[in-house]
Amino acid sequence: MTQLFELPAAVTAPVAGEQHGFPVRRIFCVGRNYAEHAREMGKDPERDPPFFFTKWAETVVFDGTTVPYPQKTGNFHYEAELVVAIGQSGRNLSREEALDHVYGYATGLDMTRRDLQLEARSSGRPWDTGKNVEASSPLGLIHPAAASGHPETGAIRMRVNGEVRQSADLADLIWPVADILVFLSGLYRIEPGDLVYTGTPAGVGAVVEGDELRVEIDGLTAVNVRVGPPAA
Repeated sequence: MTQLFELPAAVTAPVAGEQHGFPVRRIFCVGRNYAEHAREMGKDPERDPPFFFTKWAETVVFDGTTVPYPQKTGNFHYEAELVVAIGQSGRNLSREEALDHVYGYATGLDMTRRDLQLEARSSGRPWDTGKNVEASSPLGLIHPAAASGHPETGAIRMRVNGEVRQSADLADLIWPVADILVFLSGLYRIEPGDLVYTGTPAGVGAVVEGDELRVEIDGLTAVNVRVGPPAA
């Protein structure tokens, strides 16, 4: 059967030291996974089970991208995150086997229409319109775990126009990577090509057109994007 129209090609992320790219399948994001960020969002950082929201693969953009300021918002926020790239499928994983399913790690941003997210949250509605936004998932170079290992500690920083706005350590994650994958694989079969954005530290804030954003995580390649004018 022929198709009525062609769909865009799959998003393929660059990998450190590899000629072949990492095809992006799905994006899962963890909400409120640093205690201080939970507090700044008005929530108790008690160690409840992690919760997830999803984004389209096509929201992924790469280093050097100009991210258009999205429509229907006046409060567009940055959220710096460690990103996990999944390389092996699995369901109902134990903590001992979870990291065997990780292909690698990258820096990332979960850009958010905060006003729409908070409006949805206060109404008991899904966060989709606040989170699942075009070009809202900038991703740095993926570093294979086989070469870089599995980061459990290390500084994570968010810079806006060179000024540090978020500063924490990966050790501050309420739920570290292995635990995240245990919970996630109990809800879905994780698959090669999945990306997991693991949550953001305290210090989130709004950006405006022209701002230069940079996420740094010790041992990984920084990702840099610029906020541009609204898309046509």
